[in-house]
Amino acid sequence: MQTFAYSNPGTVADAARAAAATDAKLIAGGQTLLQSMKLGLIAPSAVVDISGIAELKGITSSGGKLTIGAGTTHAAVAASAEVQKAIPALAELAGHIGDRQVRNRGTLGGSLANNDPAACYPAAVLALGANITTNQRTLSAEQFFQGLYTTALQDGEVITSVSFPIPEKAGWQKFKQPASRFSLVGVFVSNGPAGVRVAVTGAGANGVFRASALEAKLAANYSAAALQGATMEAAGLNSDLHGSAAYRAALIPVLTARAVV
Repeated sequence: MQTFAYSNPGTVADAARAAAATDAKLIAGGQTLLQSMKLGLIAPSAVVDISGIAELKGITSSGGKLTIGAGTTHAAVAASAEVQKAIPALAELAGHIGDRQVRNRGTLGGSLANNDPAACYPAAVLALGANITTNQRTLSAEQFFQGLYTTALQDGEVITSVSFPIPEKAGWQKFKQPASRFSLVGVFVSNGPAGVRVAVTGAGANGVFRASALEAKLAANYSAAALQGATMEAAGLNSDLHGSAAYRAALIPVLTARAVV
């Protein structure tokens, strides 16, 4: 692996300055960045370690919203009594990301900043109508996710927390690739303040997306029965050695029906 400068600032402000001042990459859990560096896919001149910044961690629930610090690990989200009470499906999702090592190192903010097209968290964030707060602004999920591995984040911008409106009902279903444990198709369904929302990960060629046709059916009748016979177009979906676009299209309504609770 190439040489690089390393720093571990104690505050978000210091981290943002370090990230903006050099050709630097932020690192929290390192579950994506380090692997990419080892493979020679990226070669930052500096790595800014934000894993020790206390203000990026923690979980609170108040005013109908669940707020999770960007530096909170998947394992902490899964184990949180606050999350389990407010949005059980989110705790379920976090508890089945990767393996134990990944869950104890990887973070909510790191997953969102990377925006892997098969990652789990983007589906929950989009389906729940969450807001992503950075050191500079607050973005809706629709504003934040902009395509394959692409987000609205700018140089020196650090995700600090994510605020999830607490829904009346929510469910998560994941059909995983058994080796990587990434989603071949993952579906998060929410019936909450923003209405019925269905977000799909793992299937879209451009990353996470909302299944508007399925949302319309569930808005009229929020039940698994409402999706009986529902179909999805294969156009624009991923096709690879793990599954064709048609296969993923067939999975989406099935998993959506299973997620309706």
